[in-house]
Amino acid sequence: MILEDIKSTLTNSIHPTIESPGDYRLASVLVVIYGNEPVVVMTEKPKNMKFHAGEISFPGGKLDSNDSDLLDTALRETSEEIGLNISREQVIGQLEPVVTLNSGFLILPFVSILNEIPTLSPNREVEKIFHMPLDSLLNTMAHDPDPSHNIIQEMFTFEYQNKIVWGASARILKQIHDGLKP
Repeated sequence: MILEDIKSTLTNSIHPTIESPGDYRLASVLVVIYGNEPVVVMTEKPKNMKFHAGEISFPGGKLDSNDSDLLDTALRETSEEIGLNISREQVIGQLEPVVTLNSGFLILPFVSILNEIPTLSPNREVEKIFHMPLDSLLNTMAHDPDPSHNIIQEMFTFEYQNKIVWGASARILKQIHDGLKP
């Protein structure tokens, strides 16, 4: 995979608001892909969190009243969670919103493609930061075998270093997979 090809495939117009979320609470994440051998940044949540404990996810979180839109949310949360400051101009597009299985969130994923990133530093909301080789991660896609995970829509899993990515994060990765691996 070549970073410029990924960038051209995932670049699209940005609409950082969702007008009618229904019963869902709004959240957003930032998919950060960087490097000559493209790598995606993901985090592991601490096991003591109320929602999504121990799960592998993208940096992000719920819309705050001080955020002007969901892109502000994704940028703020990425800065807070992993110490990576991304400007609005560095965001090249967005993916389709996804819903969470248990916590009632509608998540709007944004994408940033960078040549390189500084050393990242996790805050208390992050147990570990992963730098996953994108191509090999996408090649692990499988259908999620847990029937309780498939109640809202078709589910998938991805695997990295014996860690399973599932749920909303896996559906975000599936969109990237489908865009890059026709």
